[in-house]
Amino acid sequence: MIITLTANPSLDRTIELGAPLAHGAVQRAVGAVQDPGGKGVNISRALQVSGVPTLAIVPGEASDPVLTALQAVDVEFANLPTGEPIRSNITVVDPDGTTTKLNAPGTVFDAELRQKLDELVVERSKGADWVVLAGSLPPGLEPTYYSELVAALRASGYDGKIAIDTSEAPLIATVAGEHKPTLIKPNSEELAQLTGSDNWEELEASPELTARTAQKLLGDGIEYVLATLGGGGAVLVTEQGIWHAVHEPIQVRSTVGAGDSSLSGFLIAHTRGEDAPGCLVQAVAHGSAAAALPGTRMPSLEQTTPEKVTVRQLQL
Repeated sequence: MIITLTANPSLDRTIELGAPLAHGAVQRAVGAVQDPGGKGVNISRALQVSGVPTLAIVPGEASDPVLTALQAVDVEFANLPTGEPIRSNITVVDPDGTTTKLNAPGTVFDAELRQKLDELVVERSKGADWVVLAGSLPPGLEPTYYSELVAALRASGYDGKIAIDTSEAPLIATVAGEHKPTLIKPNSEELAQLTGSDNWEELEASPELTARTAQKLLGDGIEYVLATLGGGGAVLVTEQGIWHAVHEPIQVRSTVGAGDSSLSGFLIAHTRGEDAPGCLVQAVAHGSAAAALPGTRMPSLEQTTPEKVTVRQLQL
């Protein structure tokens, strides 16, 4: 069982344009889709459609459109009632795949709501193989929230694996925390944030530079750094070795959710007992398959093409 937490879920509306987005103009869409969203929600959707047992923990009312949409696609969830509607996010996609995102802030958490969320995560994580803490944090939750939740999970006796997929201050605080996750999944911008640099474009262009940078993050509990590089594939850094994998070129529909799908692919392969490079290959296959789909649609295992992924070990 893989548990996901989406502390700041959303209803994701994706609008596809027939011409590049023009500021201040009126434009007609050529397509529009709506999906339940948030990183953890996306990961659970991808796991479920591939037959991997998962439970999505989501703050929100059971009658909210996000949760009824999850129910409609048979994604099991445990919700924390908040008394407020889940936020809506809007993504505008240009014909070349360029995305513009407008994200609402989300439900404001007070101390009581936070405590209830902590208790729900700790209780439902018992016996899980992986716990995935993913996405942005809503107002009221401090940047140290994920770090503190990792500590609470370990204090409760949870001895499974923990993955973190977030950015900016929450990611920095998690890596700096006393209790580290098993896996982190930064993209090139997030990896640059972790190391205090502004060279994310150089990182995205160079698997070797990415690997050297990510190597510094291993240890004290972090066993895997899965660094995604957009169209450049991904790099997996472990104590046992470092690998780079890239998929054959695809026609990009939407990059929103592709990183979430990449982590899902890694988790699917890991639960099947694949070795590290095998997990990386499936991560890249899943990310590429998601980028070829509209909106934040998550691909099934059958929709991925790992045979079109090339993997090589890096020697630094």
